[in-house]
Amino acid sequence: MPSIRLADLAQQLDAELHGDGDIVITGVASMQSAQTGHITFMVNPKYREHLGLCQASAVVMTQDDLPFAKSAALVVKNPYLTYARMAQILDTTPQPAQNIAPSAVIDATAKLGNNVSIGANAVIESGVELGDNVIIGAGCFVGKNSKIGAGSRLWANVTIYHEIQIGQNCLIQSGTVVGADGFGYANDRGNWVKIPQIGRVIIGDRVEIGACTTIDRGALDDTVIGNGVIIDNQCQIAHNVVIGDNTAVAGGVIMAGSLKIGRYCMIGGASVINGHMEICDKVTVTGMVW
Repeated sequence: MPSIRLADLAQQLDAELHGDGDIVITGVASMQSAQTGHITFMVNPKYREHLGLCQASAVVMTQDDLPFAKSAALVVKNPYLTYARMAQILDTTPQPAQNIAPSAVIDATAKLGNNVSIGANAVIESGVELGDNVIIGAGCFVGKNSKIGAGSRLWANVTIYHEIQIGQNCLIQSGTVVGADGFGYANDRGNWVKIPQIGRVIIGDRVEIGACTTIDRGALDDTVIGNGVIIDNQCQIAHNVVIGDNTAVAGGVIMAGSLKIGRYCMIGGASVINGHMEICDKVTVTGMVW
């Protein structure tokens, strides 16, 4: 279990400390469940009434909320953003793999950077390049000539087809498939003729992809996922889709082929977007709401 002095945590978070800096923080918790050693956060003044009952050793809050504090406090401008950062500092999530498992199958032509970890029964095909500190979970498949940038992590049973490029510091959750054939067929008098999908998938840096999402390879040109994009679980990204930098895609979204989405967009859950369209920057698409 990680632990850190409150004063040291405040320094890392660029927060203003009020109270005992020697308090040892061992984890993050909600206001309702926090106990001694925990730090919590308050993002809305309506929760001030709960501070008297909160058992946390420290609370992250704004300057306006400080007079209501009943414990040590870290004062910041954006408590929710600070929560995200301190949760990273205190994160106890295990890594997808450690070292290189004896059962991993790694082609002799694959190039592995420093400190690469590959889990049990993973397959790394010929010509693959894995950057420094890449972690490949158990049962993953990385196809021929694919490249994965430094610091990227694949959880168990991710499938990366051939000729795929994944940038640095990406995170791909279990069951996701990147680079399968797009849905391309021509009709010959009632019979479907398959069109080979010869494009690639290009994924930028700092991209996170949820579990069981599929991103199809391009038909001729590439399917492109920009830097900083976040994609939730069970999404379908069809061939030749282009998603701009820092766009967020919630769960269950379906994007048809050759759709272009700009930067900083937010796509709500269960949205279905037709292909051959273009959505400009900073657009919010409302998802399915009941």
